[in-house]
Amino acid sequence: MLALTAALFLAGCGSLAPVPYEANEIRDRAEQDRVQMYADQEPIAAPLSFHEAAARALKYNLDYRLKLMESALSRSLHDVSSHEMLPRLVAGAGYVYRNNDSGGSSIGIIDREESLRPSTSQERERTLANLNFSWNALDFGVSYYRAQQKADQVLMAEERRRKVVQNVLQDVRNSYWRALGAQKLIGRVDDLLARVNTALANAKEVEAKGLMPRAQVLSYQRALLDAVSLLTLRRQDLELARAELNALMSVAPGTAITLVDEKEFALPAVPGNIEALETMAMEKRPEIMEEWYRKRVTENDIKAAKAMLWPNISIDLGPQYDSNRFNYNSSWVDAGVRVSWNILRLAQLPALKRAHEHQNKADDMRRMALSMAVLTQVRVGVQRYGLSLAELKFAEESLRVDQSLYDYAKAASQSKFESELEVIRSEARALLAEYQRYVAYSNAQAAWGRVYNSVGLDVLPEAIDSHDVKTLATALENTMSQWQGQVFKTAAAR
Repeated sequence: MLALTAALFLAGCGSLAPVPYEANEIRDRAEQDRVQMYADQEPIAAPLSFHEAAARALKYNLDYRLKLMESALSRSLHDVSSHEMLPRLVAGAGYVYRNNDSGGSSIGIIDREESLRPSTSQERERTLANLNFSWNALDFGVSYYRAQQKADQVLMAEERRRKVVQNVLQDVRNSYWRALGAQKLIGRVDDLLARVNTALANAKEVEAKGLMPRAQVLSYQRALLDAVSLLTLRRQDLELARAELNALMSVAPGTAITLVDEKEFALPAVPGNIEALETMAMEKRPEIMEEWYRKRVTENDIKAAKAMLWPNISIDLGPQYDSNRFNYNSSWVDAGVRVSWNILRLAQLPALKRAHEHQNKADDMRRMALSMAVLTQVRVGVQRYGLSLAELKFAEESLRVDQSLYDYAKAASQSKFESELEVIRSEARALLAEYQRYVAYSNAQAAWGRVYNSVGLDVLPEAIDSHDVKTLATALENTMSQWQGQVFKTAAAR
């Protein structure tokens, strides 16, 4: 038996060597992950509005789903820790065997004479059973504080989930309007690039034949090449915007999606009462709330350590059974109360008090530093929003001027080569101005979203009737409209 046990032990030790995954296992895992990433999604059957895109992102975004799972895990761990406060009720059973009899005799204390012949009162084989109820005061106290910590960690996980929701909405806001601009402009950019390339070829032919002064032809070529460069860069930006939106919604890369050609949302006025927004941010920002809950977690660490300093009381109670036929009573009940106290641990109390004070100061200082950063974000966000509105107004004016120049060049064009080039160049300028206008509007939307985000306003209501994309989109729209209409316009009017 001993040899067999040793052999099994050595075999187990040999199995501890690192075992990398096989190539086929890696390939299968990658394929399964790819399928799982896009599984169980509602099909995109119609063009997506902004709120529908945001709803799909909140429902299927992998980062958000991870935070939901972490929140659920925290709740499960809290349930587990709550059960640790319960008393212990342990059932046991066993079988005992020995190869000889236990026995003995007795001798007199004074005369040292043997008074009994060797005898036994215990069978070689017997069965045991018991059911022990025990309660430990120290274990209960420590488990109580640990359960409070788990409860606070549930709240911390919820605040992190709120932050992810806010960030996802902000990212969707940043990419949606640029992607919509891409949808509107990319076809026109491709057409204009084709015309520009044709014009370049014609310009090279004119240069080769000497039909125009070389300096003039080269100047036109330079202008056309500049237009090609700018248009190509803008086209790349538009394509990236669509890819970013797909990633946020957990849509497979390369999937063609269509956005609703909806009217641009009216942007609210710049909030005038920044102090009111700062107060809201101090009350609602998830990061500040998470830090506040973390302080309670650290305080409970100190409380648990202090609980270990005090006397311990344990209570034991339970029925017992022994099949030994020599017993007069085969069944009985054990009961006991014990008190123990490690008095030397009291020496830790002054150090624990100092640690508690220092921990409180550190937690408060960390929260103050975070609050200062939050207040700065609010003010900077409002200022950037104001600047983005001014930038949008300038872009709209530039678009008006460039569009007018293009219309004039088109109306005044004749069959001359230089007139055609001027029309193309004016059209390129007008298209770039339109692109810049879309960029300015998306930047204004992003700046507005940063103001919304800096205040820490919730995106979703507390309760939703259904979690399909349409219902989520409606809930998002209602919540955002409510906050925008009641909070920011009120703040701006004060």
